[in-house]
Amino acid sequence: MGKLKLGAQLGYWGPGPHPGMVEAAQEAEKLGFDSIWTAEAWGSDCFTPLAWIGAHTSRIKLGTAICQIAARTPASTAMHALTLDHLSEGRVILGLGVSGPQVVEGWYGQPFAKPISRTREYVDIVRQVMRREAPVANEGPHYTLPYAGEGSWGMGKPLRPITHPLRADLPIYLGAEGPKNVALAAEVCDGWLPLWYSPYREHVYQDSLAGARPGFEIAQGCNIRLTDDIQGAIDAMKPGLGFYVGGMGARDRNFHKELMARMGWEEEAQRIQDLFFAGRREEANAAVPDDFCDETALIGPRERIRERLAAWEESAVTTLLVPATNLDAMRTAAELVLG
Repeated sequence: MGKLKLGAQLGYWGPGPHPGMVEAAQEAEKLGFDSIWTAEAWGSDCFTPLAWIGAHTSRIKLGTAICQIAARTPASTAMHALTLDHLSEGRVILGLGVSGPQVVEGWYGQPFAKPISRTREYVDIVRQVMRREAPVANEGPHYTLPYAGEGSWGMGKPLRPITHPLRADLPIYLGAEGPKNVALAAEVCDGWLPLWYSPYREHVYQDSLAGARPGFEIAQGCNIRLTDDIQGAIDAMKPGLGFYVGGMGARDRNFHKELMARMGWEEEAQRIQDLFFAGRREEANAAVPDDFCDETALIGPRERIRERLAAWEESAVTTLLVPATNLDAMRTAAELVLG
């Protein structure tokens, strides 16, 4: 495999903007990071911060991780991407994802049904806009262009974007967890944004990635923690992981719990959820397996991280996304990963 690249993940805003967001992006660029990424949930959007960052940087790529497809029509997302790509002189990576039914139906008021076929149509329409080879049209069933359903005036016609996209091949990554979603990413996209990835268990993803084209990218979030207290660092990861597995989604359908189970921790994932739903959150967090934390991060003294970094370098992962909220941690990541 080629040398790993580094990306900086700003993630969600929370109650307000990230303090030092621009400074973090500028430091990442100076350190040789390949990309910086922003997220959206039900608060701040993912494009506006990247426009702000792009105006204060010159080289670093600008990625959405992820842009939720329920938030915008495909044509609208393509407009956002092509606009920012022009302003940043070709630095955009468009990361897309379906989110989950709680957000899609509860916040955006859109149906969550058939997410795979919906995503396929969405990506195809974005590609049509970017290629600008013909007026954009789609027969549905999820996105009908031109629209001719209930309430239609019958006056719609296929259109090309007025603005010529800077790049017809603007890269599109897909945030995906389930095997069929990951296979879709490999089939129609340029890259994949996993939630969790263990370089020691690549067989979990092997079949889904079999159809990936040459140059397919995998950008994986990875905490890099330089410390002598390995157990303390593992314990610090557990509340966030426990909430994903135990508290995000319904009891009978939690994509994150299902992913942990496919990765080999089925009994542990069930126990975490059972404890969480019983109101025993601290016990649920404590039940997150130590090896799950350790395999999906880089933790320990400098030599231990260097040793375990070899598994990532030999894996299919091409970029490690590290938190951009701590400049010292970013400098450590650059030293250890980029050399």
